[in-house]
Amino acid sequence: MGRHVSCLAALLVLTGCGATPGAGVSLTTALSAPTQGAQGVQGSTAAPTGLASGSCRVVDGRADVRCTPGALNRDVTQDTIHSTICAPGWTDTVQPPGSYLAALKLRQMRDFGETGSPLSYKEDHLISLSIGGAPRDSNNLFPQPTAKTTEKEELEDHLHQAVCAGQMTLMAAQARMRHDWTHERLFSDLPPATR
Repeated sequence: MGRHVSCLAALLVLTGCGATPGAGVSLTTALSAPTQGAQGVQGSTAAPTGLASGSCRVVDGRADVRCTPGALNRDVTQDTIHSTICAPGWTDTVQPPGSYLAALKLRQMRDFGETGSPLSYKEDHLISLSIGGAPRDSNNLFPQPTAKTTEKEELEDHLHQAVCAGQMTLMAAQARMRHDWTHERLFSDLPPATR
């Protein structure tokens, strides 16, 4: 029982529930920490360890948090937003090439057990580039059904505008995106008596 309470408490902190952005909880420590290169974040492209191929799922257009926990671009901080994400055209400078995204989409669709046509999916950043998501880290990318992209893009635009207008902190925007666009399956494999 204590283990489940600890897991639930950690989950609440990671999703932004139970902690306010200024309370010392940092998504940077909760998410994977890719290495920083001169061309932006150069992250891992390997599947998360300990998960069988096909065990991850995109549900209702939302990423499986076990396989797509999100990752941050270390160049983007609250102090640098005006020279990075809030500067016109900045996201174009860190956008990965289409060939990289297309190859990753095919691999992740296979790894996630997605059987639809690749044309029905967009390789999408969980935490968008416009709010400081890591450009190339596979922990921040997932094959999203194109039918859901407009809904997510509307939230990305809203969060970007709020951060740049000083109405929301960068960390709060990143936590909101992760919370709203992942699904949790933390207890799905536990026997009913222990849930």
